Amino acid sequence: MSDALVIIPTYNELENISRIVNAVFAKRPSFHVLVVDDNSPDGTAALVTKLQQRYEHQLFMLNRKEKKGLGVAYIAGFKWALERSYDFIFEMDADYSHDPNDLIKLYNTCKEDGYDVAVGSRYVKGVNVVNWPLGRVLLSYFASMYVRFITGLPVKDATAGFICYKREVLEAINFEKIQFVGYAFQVELKFKAWLKGFKIKEVSVIFTNRAYGKSKMNTSIFSEAIFGIMTMKLRSIFNRKQYEQK
Repeated sequence: MSDALVIIPTYNELENISRIVNAVFAKRPSFHVLVVDDNSPDGTAALVTKLQQRYEHQLFMLNRKEKKGLGVAYIAGFKWALERSYDFIFEMDADYSHDPNDLIKLYNTCKEDGYDVAVGSRYVKGVNVVNWPLGRVLLSYFASMYVRFITGLPVKDATAGFICYKREVLEAINFEKIQFVGYAFQVELKFKAWLKGFKIKEVSVIFTNRAYGKSKMNTSIFSEAIFGIMTMKLRSIFNRKQYEQK
């Protein structure tokens, strides 16, 4: 039995899912994998079912009826993990932009070094991205700067989605009050963990642009992230004042 679960949300990742799953299972210490599939029309779920025959009791899947957003998929995965005995729970993309070799660094940061959240960061040591269009690099980098300026969150890569959470962090967060469903979900979860006093460590990793399949990024995703952050910060201030007045 592994103490670590890697959650991989998928929508039309038929070209990537076998590669990423096989790579994760090649690592030591061993990880379990939960694929959360949003009813992919390309047959991603069917391929995962075949892979489960090879990785019995290691590879699991949640089939959701429709695509409702990255945050909703991860919350479903978190709830599944917390119903079981995993102590370290990871977020990871299916498109190989996150290097499976870096899972060990994130795992050790939490288990051995005592941090509560380990963030695979593109920006803790310069800008570590490969094959990204310049426009996307600039947008991502300045979005993270904006988040730090507005919220005070001491994380240089606030929008990163390659993360290890200790079980206690996710148990402390009320998922019913999560505001965002897109990529801003990544910011919100880090922000809530930080407000609750959990220790966050950024670990330098290299991100690589996907080679197969279609990116899920669009302007509405960034609009949610940019315009919703201010609301999130204001709500945190208002809620704290309410608490202090009681």
